[in-house]
Amino acid sequence: MLESARRRIVRLTPSEAEEAWQAGAVLIDIRPSAQRKAEGVLPQALIIERNVLEWRLDPSSDARLALADYDLQVIVVCQEGYTSSLAAASLQELGLHRATDVIGGYAAWRELL
Repeated sequence: MLESARRRIVRLTPSEAEEAWQAGAVLIDIRPSAQRKAEGVLPQALIIERNVLEWRLDPSSDARLALADYDLQVIVVCQEGYTSSLAAASLQELGLHRATDVIGGYAAWRELL
C-alpha cells in the first residue's frame, strides 16, 4: 500500500518542502497532539490530525476548511514520512492533485532547524 501511494506522489525533501511553503504551499502536520508535544512542532504548519484530514480538505465537504481547493499545494508531514505518504495519496484521490509529503517527515525536517 505504501509503495503504491508513493508511486502516485512527488515527495519532497525537507529543504524542498520549506521552499515550497515559502512560495505559498500549505504545510499540514497530521501527527497527534501527544507526538507533537513529545517531538516538537513546525511553527509554520497547520495542524490537522490524520483522522479528520480528508473531510477538512475535501473542497466538496460540508466540513471543509476555507482554504480547501482542488489546486491547493498541500505538503503533509508526519513523524517519519510513512503515514504522510498514505495521507497525501488519499488527498490526491479526492482531487487535490498537488498533495505531497516530506521524505523522512518531521524527524528529517527537525535536522534543518
